[in-house]
Amino acid sequence: MAARTIAIASGKGGVGKTTVCANLAICMARLGRRITLLDADLAMANLGITLGMEDTPTTLHEVLAGDAAIEDAIYEGPAGLKFVPSGLSLDAFLRIDIEKLKPVVNGLLSNTDILLIDAPGGLGKNVLGAMISAAELLIVTMPDPSALADALKTKLVGNRLNMEILGVVLNMVRNDKSEVTPEEVAVLLDSEILQIIPYDDNVKRGSVEGRPIVIRNPDSPAAKAFKKLASNLLGEGIEEEEEKGFFKKMFGK
Repeated sequence: MAARTIAIASGKGGVGKTTVCANLAICMARLGRRITLLDADLAMANLGITLGMEDTPTTLHEVLAGDAAIEDAIYEGPAGLKFVPSGLSLDAFLRIDIEKLKPVVNGLLSNTDILLIDAPGGLGKNVLGAMISAAELLIVTMPDPSALADALKTKLVGNRLNMEILGVVLNMVRNDKSEVTPEEVAVLLDSEILQIIPYDDNVKRGSVEGRPIVIRNPDSPAAKAFKKLASNLLGEGIEEEEEKGFFKKMFGK
């Protein structure tokens, strides 16, 4: 069976896309899949911090600059997932050839079931390079108008690239009256809401500590939401009682 390639993008920065990438990858790996997580956010490179994997001497920067082979930039992360980090080298960053990204991605597929690509924010050249390298698109956004406007632009780009739009992850939801409702988001983006991730201060704390919430607080509503998202994307269900309990906490139903 061919490996899946999924770009995770948002358009707008600050919506928790990288946090979603990290937690989703760990949950998928725990479900027995061979997961490779690639940090294509070449300018910011925060995924290594979120995973607690900052000591990575060879990165995607060196690979795309022609200074290293992709095999030298693969590290083992939580739950046995494989991680390809971006780096902080300004010299390598300035010499990056983004057109090499798709061949690099193709070179990773023989030893993985699912390749998750953390795309940069915005809609610049590096974002397009990340999206072109994947067949599927998962959109991460928040329930506010500016984030949704950028999410819509991202989806339209995905359509132009003939990507399969998996749906939307609605992140950091407080269930507040000022927020755009999930139903309104689904209509605006003309996409399925795959999962609602409730706001939790521990998500940010975990990212700062290098311990994603599915590791730091595995029984929290946010962690359970990430587990459900992973199960759904893999075509697996979750226990009915766990699902009912989550939605009762979120919506009082």
